[in-house]
Amino acid sequence: MAYVITDDCLACGSCQDECPVGAISEGDDKYVIDPNLCTDCGTCAEQCPAEAIVPGEGK
Repeated sequence: MAYVITDDCLACGSCQDECPVGAISEGDDKYVIDPNLCTDCGTCAEQCPAEAIVPGEGK
């Protein structure tokens, strides 16, 4: 199950550098997580000041 970034994202970028596999990139209005790369480690969710990163549905 990959994590997803909700619309609560502040687009601060704090999660991008924390991802050990580089699954997070800047989208149009928020950051996005590539579900094919996400290893479900949760490091990004711990770093998010807006608590905008949550476990998503299955890959």
